[in-house]
Amino acid sequence: MNTLKSSLCALSLVALSAAAGATTFEVKALENSTSGGVGVATLALTAGQQFSVSVAAEDLWNAGSLPRWSNANGLTTGVFYTPGTDSQVPVYATGTQIGNNFGAYSQNGLTAAYGTLVGQFGAGSFFAIGTSYTGVATSTNTLKLFYFDSNNGDNSGSVMANVTAVPEPETYALLLAGLGVIGAVARRRKSA
Repeated sequence: MNTLKSSLCALSLVALSAAAGATTFEVKALENSTSGGVGVATLALTAGQQFSVSVAAEDLWNAGSLPRWSNANGLTTGVFYTPGTDSQVPVYATGTQIGNNFGAYSQNGLTAAYGTLVGQFGAGSFFAIGTSYTGVATSTNTLKLFYFDSNNGDNSGSVMANVTAVPEPETYALLLAGLGVIGAVARRRKSA
């Protein structure tokens, strides 16, 4: 009986953590650019399903020659090289400006900073994600992630995006129903 209870608890924990766990995807500035690249296919989501995306603020990618390094929020401010800067960035003298504000760019329904991490469902409009985003899926489709740019020819680097889907209520209902069946079977065995 204790083995059954232990197995039941372990199964429940695995199911719940799998339902709510984040999956990490590498988004490359060159290969996954909105101009000439293909988006990284992440999670299949249902219309109205909540999801979140996060990228470490120290994680940098590049739109070309200096000063064009930025995090997933895009080229919005000055970024200066310091020891410990993202290992993808070539080593420069401490204090060298490696990123700057390059203004906004418009493409497929979105105006945002160059170098912003953006998302898309199907062939819909792009939407800005940056280093932290929580929202709902606009359609039943796979979330694709891109580097927002007008020319991918000299892009380099990548960011690691953690994508988490909030499970649909039906997932929890199904899990609870399964646990109920297992509990009923355990009670029957005990009384027999």
